[in-house]
Amino acid sequence: MDISKALDISASGMDAQSQRLRVIAENLANADSTGSTPGADPYRRKTITFGEVVDHESGTPEVSIKEIGHDMSAFTTRYDPSHPAADANGYVKTPNVSSFVEMMDMREAERSYSANLSVMQTTRSMMTRAIDLLK
Repeated sequence: MDISKALDISASGMDAQSQRLRVIAENLANADSTGSTPGADPYRRKTITFGEVVDHESGTPEVSIKEIGHDMSAFTTRYDPSHPAADANGYVKTPNVSSFVEMMDMREAERSYSANLSVMQTTRSMMTRAIDLLK
């Protein structure tokens, strides 16, 4: 394998994980966002799906964002008749975002990002050593 391809693969992995972290941050930021009218749906949790794409110039398989979708699980409700989004029975729909799930996803994304960074650093070190041998 060409050593520069390892850099491309690691860079695409780091980019994908940084986009995943952006989606997680958006979910956490909207964890309490409810609708504004009675019975309106609140914020729906976003999900991210990765896919493989081949760089046509180098023939290198890289990771890409296949889709940013929505979690279609049910909303939870809480009783708050004074809320502007409360339905006729006084219940407000709340987002289907779980802070615990988002934090676990964030840790996984962080570990994957770090692993790709380590590969990139190791590859760079190997390239530097190869250049030093040629001197």
